[in-house]
Amino acid sequence: MNIRFLIFFLVASISFAQDYQVDLSYYLPQDVTYNPSIPTPKSVIKHEVGDWHVTHDKLVQYMYALSKSSERITIEDRGTTFEGRPLLLLTITAPSNHSQIETIQKQHIALTEANNNSIATAEMPLVVYQGFSIHGNEPSGSNAALAVAYYLAAAQGPKIDELLQNTVILFDPAFNPDGLQRFAYWANMHKSKNINPDPNDREYDEIWPGGRTNHYWFDMNRDWLPVQLPESRARIATFHKWYPNILTDHHEMGTNSSFFFQPGIPSRTHPLTPTKNQKLTGAIGKFHANAFDKIGSFYYTEEDYDDFYYGKGSTFPDINGSIGILFEQGSSRGHAQESNNGILTFPFTIRNQFTAALSTLEAGVSLRTQLLDYQKEFFNNASKEAATGGSIIFGDEKDASKVFHLAEILERHKISFHELKQDASVNGKNYKKGFSYVVPKNQKQHRLINAMFEKRTTFQDSLFYDISAWTFPLAFNLDYSETNSVANAGNEVIQLQKKKPSEVISSNYAYVMEWHDYYTPKVLNKILQKGLRAKVGMTPFSMNGTTYDYGTILIPVHNQELTPKALAEFIKEVSTNSNVTITGVTTGQTQGIDLGSNDFKTLETPKVAMLVGEGVNPYDAGEIWHVFDQRYEMLLTKLDTRNFNRIDLSTYTDLILPNNWGSGLDTNAINKIKSWVRNGGTLIAYKNNGKWLDKNELLKMNFKKVKDTARNISFEQRGNYRGAKVIGGAIFETTLDRSHPIAFGFKNNTLPVFRNSTLFVEPDTDSYNNPIQYTETPLLSGYISKPNLTLLKNSVPFKMGNFGRGTVVYFTDNGNFRAFWYGTNKLLMNAIFFGNHM
Repeated sequence: MNIRFLIFFLVASISFAQDYQVDLSYYLPQDVTYNPSIPTPKSVIKHEVGDWHVTHDKLVQYMYALSKSSERITIEDRGTTFEGRPLLLLTITAPSNHSQIETIQKQHIALTEANNNSIATAEMPLVVYQGFSIHGNEPSGSNAALAVAYYLAAAQGPKIDELLQNTVILFDPAFNPDGLQRFAYWANMHKSKNINPDPNDREYDEIWPGGRTNHYWFDMNRDWLPVQLPESRARIATFHKWYPNILTDHHEMGTNSSFFFQPGIPSRTHPLTPTKNQKLTGAIGKFHANAFDKIGSFYYTEEDYDDFYYGKGSTFPDINGSIGILFEQGSSRGHAQESNNGILTFPFTIRNQFTAALSTLEAGVSLRTQLLDYQKEFFNNASKEAATGGSIIFGDEKDASKVFHLAEILERHKISFHELKQDASVNGKNYKKGFSYVVPKNQKQHRLINAMFEKRTTFQDSLFYDISAWTFPLAFNLDYSETNSVANAGNEVIQLQKKKPSEVISSNYAYVMEWHDYYTPKVLNKILQKGLRAKVGMTPFSMNGTTYDYGTILIPVHNQELTPKALAEFIKEVSTNSNVTITGVTTGQTQGIDLGSNDFKTLETPKVAMLVGEGVNPYDAGEIWHVFDQRYEMLLTKLDTRNFNRIDLSTYTDLILPNNWGSGLDTNAINKIKSWVRNGGTLIAYKNNGKWLDKNELLKMNFKKVKDTARNISFEQRGNYRGAKVIGGAIFETTLDRSHPIAFGFKNNTLPVFRNSTLFVEPDTDSYNNPIQYTETPLLSGYISKPNLTLLKNSVPFKMGNFGRGTVVYFTDNGNFRAFWYGTNKLLMNAIFFGNHM
């Protein structure tokens, strides 16, 4: 029976009233007693659990209070968020386990090593990682963490003693402190004394960008595998320190839903996940069902969500010998809201999360040896698979920085890798020592390596909850090859370090910098912001035995704001700080264009703005903001749609329009943008803005349309039929015209690009206007329907044109996706620095 849209209202003993209140006993089991010396949440944070939305500072305050009062709890601060909030972890277990916690941790890690057959699991405690509210506006998880932590610290009796003796609980009360704080502020700010459950009330409609995301508006539940954010790095370090047997991830969903727990839709489980993983997930689910039956709450399973993308919190554990569990609670989105099933209160949502947290621990105790043995079996089997040997080599002979950052991810996931022994050519690709690494496949993380490097194009199902491809060397636009040996492997990298640039030799003539390294935009921006003149070479040239590619940057020594000596010192400083090689030259004569050629174009100092606010996709905007601020240290002015018509655009060289959910620009704004571009501005637009550009005649384009009619599709099947047409996220091959400024800095004639849109643009009739074009067989990794693939072939992901004295640049997809698509970040930078030379 489909019970997805059913939800249980409060039990009869709790009636809703405008001044409703619950006390702690509403959440707590009554089959144990509670230690009066342990502080309750209310005694510390000054309100009952669920009466207000807990702010992160109060959550931290209470967790420290518990750790001081209970010998069952230790607490650690693992770092800070972008906004400086602590990333706490509580370790909760029996005091006798705490006294030997390092020994327990080492014994547990031994389960994941080769030759683990002799390890007995009968007496080992289980390790459970419980994490709450990775989406800040799904707050019932972190609010439930108050009650769960109290229960684990204060409950007394044989039941809790057995639990704590047999379990080490890694307790993460707030996966997303910044988002939780943002949402608590919103919900509490709008709470009335007489609670108004009307969904139209402002309380239930957050202002843009909402509290779901972290500081840079990232969905952090997509970063478990890429590990690009500080919050992710802290929890991944904990995960690999312990390899928990169960990891829970507490979320919320639509107000009219009930409660979901895994397994998800069986056909959408990643093929690398063992079948036994899903069987154990189902076995744990029976404990959730039993617990929810007891309190009368409705739930569902196997009808929604999936375990395919390993970058989600509930799926990442599955490729690491653990069991990931997703919980989704229908959300009150405030303190109480009308739903299709009656009034849904915040305390009710908290109680369901609390119940799921305890039923997880109950399942862990009951299935302890099965789960420990499964983990042992997982790594034992992985070791057998890895014994076939072989290795993966990856690199970029022109860009050590991108290579370093992929190696950095491997290091965070405890994947061992080696230096390249010597320069090598493998499968027609050149790998340079110092610019490449070798990953032996015969190691503990063999399965995780496969998950990160594989290219998959066949699937059991055609629907995906998230992306269907994430092949890391493609995301980084690196060369990579798989071999049957480890002959190219040199010394193992024990402590990864960035490759230092060649020493800058002072010059009285000029400095040149190839555009290949990932951090060259950071260097160029610092040079221009210093008030120095710089030019870009539109044609390759050679000098002193070195060939300089399209896009080489030239910095003349004379007629600058700095003296030759001061300039040399500055160039050395930016080279060292950015790890980018800059070469001093003594002559302007080259093989090819000389340094005084008109093929060197003068560059303008950029001043960049980006449209944000209602109607703009915060994910895309945040990813752009992040790459400017964190990667390239470039200023980016965020212009809110509410104030756009009052802003003077004339001071900006570039305006970025991220993907939008319906244009927030009126006729006045459109005319304002047109006038600004006509006078020389560069407009850079993404995704849905393409049709807006075409409609407003800023950039004319022809979009291909899908001609597909449903045949033999029933009413029940219509959702799957429509879903199969979506490109949830896949990787495709394009060809590059490297002489075009948008392609400067790319050394290969092909470029892997990420796509999650169905915007297919016809190529221009003039080939030189198609510098990036999909190939005839573009699919590299991921799912795309056959009709969409037909449309994608030979189409273009990039268009540009002139409008008056200005330039309009358009991308069908975001090349800054989720902070780990290093390989296409430079497309945006090329548009910024070279847009007026296209």
